[in-house]
Amino acid sequence: MATELIFVFQQVANGLLLGVYYLLIALGLSIIFSLGGIVNLAHGAFYAIGAYLMVFLSERLGYGWAFVASPILVAMLGMIIERLFLKRFYRSDPVLSLLFTFALSMVIEQSLRMIFGASPLSFSIPEFAHGQVIVGDFFYPVYRVGMLVVAIAAVAGTWVLLNKTAFGKIVKAGINDPDMVRAMGISLAPVMTAVCGLGIGLAGLAGVLLAPITGVQPAMGQEILTAAFVVVVIGGLGSFWGVVVAAMLVGTIRGLTSYFYPPASEASLYLLMLLILVLRPRGLLGEKFERLE
Repeated sequence: MATELIFVFQQVANGLLLGVYYLLIALGLSIIFSLGGIVNLAHGAFYAIGAYLMVFLSERLGYGWAFVASPILVAMLGMIIERLFLKRFYRSDPVLSLLFTFALSMVIEQSLRMIFGASPLSFSIPEFAHGQVIVGDFFYPVYRVGMLVVAIAAVAGTWVLLNKTAFGKIVKAGINDPDMVRAMGISLAPVMTAVCGLGIGLAGLAGVLLAPITGVQPAMGQEILTAAFVVVVIGGLGSFWGVVVAAMLVGTIRGLTSYFYPPASEASLYLLMLLILVLRPRGLLGEKFERLE
């Protein structure tokens, strides 16, 4: 009985870890859509770019420098794409941005295939992160504990940026009343560029963190993007804490389902989304939003 309970705790821990990575991607999706009205179907592709950059740069710069540089480079790429392309869709039908980002995701995926090949790339956990954290009869890999700490720190930093800084106040005002923000003489264009950089950079960070666990291959962003959209829908658009709660809930349920009935692991996400939407169509903590004009 005690052994089985330990296994359950380990599955819950794995689920929470997965939920945190869903959260990194879902937060970026949520804030980009809330401020700019852009449904970014290329978000998963940026996650894949982060993983590939981690593999490529770690062979040349070492793990530490690659870990820092990869999400920053992904964020910079996201800002460039926002300035060149995405800004054109803020005043357009949302379907146009949907189609563009879908095409962009396909271009990125095929580019990764051409550059790195279609076969998965091997990327192992660094030597310093080998081993187990042992608490009584409970044990958990050191790497996963460390990556959980990094992911939580990134989410906490995002919360501080959006809630305790002048930049965050402008973002919130831009979501709630963009016309008033512009009337005060504040341009939302550079804010939107920074928001895209932040959101896409978080996706890149998730790719960096998960690269040694899930493997690195061109289509790796598709599955996690679907799960991230589920998290956004369950949590509610425009709600930071809604997305946080939804990610933890989705991760925990998926972890427990994987233990008790593995064939239903994937389906559990969609059943949960269906139930939440029936009971609360706007999601757990959904808020109203206005699209950037």
